[in-house]
Amino acid sequence: MKHRDAVGIVRTTLAKIGRYVFIGFVIVFFALPVLWLVTAPFDQAPALRLSVPEFTLQNFQVLIDNPYALRSMWNSVIIAVGTMAIVLVLAALAAYALSRVRVPGRDILLYSLLLLSSIVTGTAAMVPIFVLITELQLIDTYLAVVLVMAGGLLPAAIFILKDFMDNTPKSYEESARVYGASPLQILRHVVVPIARPGLATIAVWGVVQVWGNFLIPFILLRSPEQFPGAVVMFTFYTEGGQPNLALISAFSLLFSIPVVLLYLFVSRRYGFRFYGGIKS
Repeated sequence: MKHRDAVGIVRTTLAKIGRYVFIGFVIVFFALPVLWLVTAPFDQAPALRLSVPEFTLQNFQVLIDNPYALRSMWNSVIIAVGTMAIVLVLAALAAYALSRVRVPGRDILLYSLLLLSSIVTGTAAMVPIFVLITELQLIDTYLAVVLVMAGGLLPAAIFILKDFMDNTPKSYEESARVYGASPLQILRHVVVPIARPGLATIAVWGVVQVWGNFLIPFILLRSPEQFPGAVVMFTFYTEGGQPNLALISAFSLLFSIPVVLLYLFVSRRYGFRFYGGIKS
């Protein structure tokens, strides 16, 4: 009996050790790229390995002298905020309607939109999109990029927001309706304040999806002064395809800061956390 107890203790100990070792490997696997991103911008000659940097601020000075680098971050803000605003407004209206109105085949329609948006991505539909934008004479405009990206994000945004709308107590809406509130007033003054965590989730998710998008701005924009950061980063490669790691690392660090600050602000303001991209 004592022998069995000892074997059980050894097995339990080994299992814990194996679990901790696995967790350690996972942490190191994800921490090393972050450490490289933090240290490489301050290295005179960064390489694709983690090392103690030879401290310098010259990489950032080169970015400041670049006429398009810092401007591209402002362009990214314009595109991301514009896309987020359109997605939030249209997704909130559509999700509220689908949540409250009994439309025949509602669930099938919702899942079909989500499925089609996953299969027919922006990359697969780029040729017809380019032709359409050309016919509308919107080539080389922020509006073209914003509309295309918003259209790609809307199905998933509606699908996520509908869950928040379904969890909104209908008794609040009925009370507002008794006092003569219109559907839009109910949505604005009753539903939206309750569903703010869901809207914040969509806001951060939408900005992240747009912030690093390269293909759509690269195809629809022509003027270098209108390029967002993801496209300008492509110019830090030589004609032979060799990356300038000093500039890429420095720009990547600056480029990631706004998204991190947005997440921290929204998380602190609305008191929610992300788990798999869905609310908690």
